[in-house]
Amino acid sequence: MTEEDGTAGAGGERATLRTSDRLRSSRRSGGRAGNMRGKGAAIAQMPWSVPVNLDNPIEPLPPEGVEAIHDNAMRILEEIGIEFLNLEAVEIFRKEGCTIENETASGALVRMDRNWVMEKVRLAPSSFTLTPRNPDREITIGGRHIVFGNVSSPPNCSDLDRGRRIGDRESYRDFIKLTQYFNCIHFAGGYPVEPMDLHPSIRHLDCLYDKLTLTDKVVHAYSLGTERVEDVMEMVRIAGGLSHEEFAATPRMYTNINSTSPLKHDWPMIDGMLRLARRGQPTVVTPFTLAGAMSPITLAGTVSSSVAEALCAIALIQTVNPGCPCAFGTFSSNVDMKTGAPAFGTPDYMRTTQMTGQMARFYGLPLRSSNTCVSNAPDNQATWESSHSLFAAITSGTNMVYHAAGWLEGGLCAGYEKFIMDCEQLQQIITYISKPVKWDSDELALDAIREVGQGGHFFGIQHTQDRYENAFYSPFLSDWSNFENWRDRGSVETVQRANVLWKKILAEFEPPPMDEAIREELEAFVERRKREGGAPTDF
Repeated sequence: MTEEDGTAGAGGERATLRTSDRLRSSRRSGGRAGNMRGKGAAIAQMPWSVPVNLDNPIEPLPPEGVEAIHDNAMRILEEIGIEFLNLEAVEIFRKEGCTIENETASGALVRMDRNWVMEKVRLAPSSFTLTPRNPDREITIGGRHIVFGNVSSPPNCSDLDRGRRIGDRESYRDFIKLTQYFNCIHFAGGYPVEPMDLHPSIRHLDCLYDKLTLTDKVVHAYSLGTERVEDVMEMVRIAGGLSHEEFAATPRMYTNINSTSPLKHDWPMIDGMLRLARRGQPTVVTPFTLAGAMSPITLAGTVSSSVAEALCAIALIQTVNPGCPCAFGTFSSNVDMKTGAPAFGTPDYMRTTQMTGQMARFYGLPLRSSNTCVSNAPDNQATWESSHSLFAAITSGTNMVYHAAGWLEGGLCAGYEKFIMDCEQLQQIITYISKPVKWDSDELALDAIREVGQGGHFFGIQHTQDRYENAFYSPFLSDWSNFENWRDRGSVETVQRANVLWKKILAEFEPPPMDEAIREELEAFVERRKREGGAPTDF
């Protein structure tokens, strides 16, 4: 299918509806579920904001270490090459003067000069915005900004009441509602659980309809075939009340692609990336490198491979559309050398994330990382592994945190209670990194210290009374009471409290408003594409 065919199949012939014809109020947040001030019936949460990380990142590499990894990555691209199983990409590289070898009917090995790669990479912006259907939910990717998204793509889900089960549309919608509800979740990434009861040919249509109507946050498209990508772009355009020109004028959504490590990019990922790039929409290029299995067992070798796999795709984006926004994603960890199983939230995961953050800044690119764990339950192991992952994110200069809430089992399961537990931790982290430290006279509090003197207390003085309500972070899940009070309330542990909260949130959920004409247009598009067969599948 040609690009023109794909566009037509995605509704390119539809009469354009201008934003001036839409109700502007349809883009505004409302209801308990989308309240941006943080006040709701279920819990009192922090207000919506795009956090700015005030702390400087940790840099484990000295300048000569950064140069060594850069040189190693460039040598990989020049001497070893990357296999591209995408003929369109191969032809673009050929026209750019890259070396094409081992050509087959599906692709070729591509080697490229470092000067050419760096010339292209320098065209990518260091920061960009993503504007969803509600412009008040706009997020910035880059600089010192850091945003968090929901868990994406597990085939299973679990909770204390129903146990572990295969994902379905009802559970998918539950997690989308939680994504909308929490102000510490800034974008709705991939499917928080795969709805396996929806046929793959039409799954993307129902999922994006749910996502665009139950949330007003930034959404993403899976690059898993031409029709899926084109359909999602069209649905995002419709939901925003945008003309085709308005959609292409600024980033409205994004895709994330993974290389097939080691040193390979597959057809559907590159196809989706190219389609978004031609319409000015960003791609997060995320090599999936596991030290000891899909990349060298050494951290420097793993980061070098990851850099090479990311930069060649970013160079391709900039060749197709110079200046198109993109980001460098890191998903580098290690395997359990006893079993070969992936391990996440490890010391090596933390360090490779920080090293990759240095490399991203060296290239002037925004960074994506993840909140990961391998625990099979929302237990202590899940908590410390996620804490390690989030520590890596905030100390690496990460701008976009994938899987920030709900991830279990190395990404094979989405946990209801884990989602709530993660959001408590996210709120605390956001407060920690974004609350400025002050040292003016009020903060130094010399008069208050003089007033209390020796042996007194500060509870009752005016300096405390004027500030106590907002002085410290106030949790919605953590229990700060003493043992006796906790025992008298039933000795309810964290995961049990989280179980109560997710049910309360879902029971009171109200979707954000959407203009009825836009909703009807989305429904009509979904129904038409279903009649046309949706996206082709292998079965």
